[in-house]
Amino acid sequence: MSAAICIRGARVIDPASGEDSVRDLFIRDGLIAGAPETPPDGAVTLEGAGLVASPGFIDLHAHLREPGFEDKESIETGTAAAAAGGFTTVCAMPNTSPAIDSAAVVEFIARRAREAGPVRVLAFGAVSKGRAGLELTDMEELARAGVVGFTDDGSPVATGRLMQAALLYAGELGLPVMDHCEDHSITAGLGINEGPTASRLGLAGYPSAGEESIIARDIALLSLVGGRFHAAHVSTAGGVEMIRAAKRRGLAVTAEVTPHHLTMTDEWALGAGAATAGVAAPLTAAAYDARAKVSPPLRSAADRDALAEGLRDGTLDAVATDHAPHTFGDKAVPFDEAAVGLSGLETAFGSLMSLVRVGALDLPALIARLTVGPASVLGERFAGLASLAVGSPADVVLFDPDERWEVDASRFASKGKNTPLDGLTLQGRVKATIAGGEIAFGGPAR
Repeated sequence: MSAAICIRGARVIDPASGEDSVRDLFIRDGLIAGAPETPPDGAVTLEGAGLVASPGFIDLHAHLREPGFEDKESIETGTAAAAAGGFTTVCAMPNTSPAIDSAAVVEFIARRAREAGPVRVLAFGAVSKGRAGLELTDMEELARAGVVGFTDDGSPVATGRLMQAALLYAGELGLPVMDHCEDHSITAGLGINEGPTASRLGLAGYPSAGEESIIARDIALLSLVGGRFHAAHVSTAGGVEMIRAAKRRGLAVTAEVTPHHLTMTDEWALGAGAATAGVAAPLTAAAYDARAKVSPPLRSAADRDALAEGLRDGTLDAVATDHAPHTFGDKAVPFDEAAVGLSGLETAFGSLMSLVRVGALDLPALIARLTVGPASVLGERFAGLASLAVGSPADVVLFDPDERWEVDASRFASKGKNTPLDGLTLQGRVKATIAGGEIAFGGPAR
């Protein structure tokens, strides 16, 4: 059994119960425990004065790359990055090699996660065999193996007919279908938002319609056959409004948004310094920053603000990192040729705290979108992962909401050093992460 842990005098924020108070928090035998009269012998004490303790963050959407792309990331390095960012549960996407399209691959990931450490790894199974977009996987077999949903992420569900079947069969299993909403007939080869920045750089732009058309398709199919539809990394104002309208109709649709779409715009492709100077500023050597090339692309300031409002009012249920680590060579090429994605697990919380500072969201609401929100997408059986109630799994993050720190990607636990935030200062830092009652990051040496 892991040692007992006492967190002394922290501000405890537990959105599941509505608690926001200063008190001690106790952990024993891997569970949240009631307050003992005296700390048990051998207990580890973490001083929480001036810090906030909350349920560990849950990431619905991360690319751990294993099996098949261990040069970019492994389950071991990915979960270490998760712990450094305060995440105690990470959902692995199936764009691996082989894809997560069989029980054997699900079991491999579960075994590697157990070997890697205490951070919990949950797998999404592929919608189609080999993620080829042609034939459904054996969803029942994958569900028995433990997947928490289905997606072909990295690619959209290829056709309406396939999405219809996926919603129907996954619905019978009580699991969601997550879709990367992108119409490749509109977006193929495009890596930057259609707008003034793309024009300034002389690049062809990826229009909002390339995302919104598939969101509309999937909502229509959900209305037709039922099931549960989860929209991955929503990035446009129009997408937010369609999801809001679908929820008002009572449809079982949920959605996530990434920290980078909430805090950056397409102007970051001009270079981090130029992001505040505007597209009229002269181009510098920092332009065409491939570290800011993601899919879907960073959008306009109006889209960013609509995403923040959607997160505030609950239209968007969760923040998910879409952590997408790449090698140096994947990004050190011309912008049009660069891989899409950034490494986001270790900077997510510091980025998101900017929303709190500008009043777009209060701190308890932000924590809710990192805990209760993603747990609700996964389903009732995972509700305990987002709670500090006595008897719940001891998944806890301890953070300083005010500490300023400089991002140094070279020191990331992740193999992926690809972030446009490198060298910038964030405010809000994870100090310790406890997963399943074990200190996974920070705190005293184990």
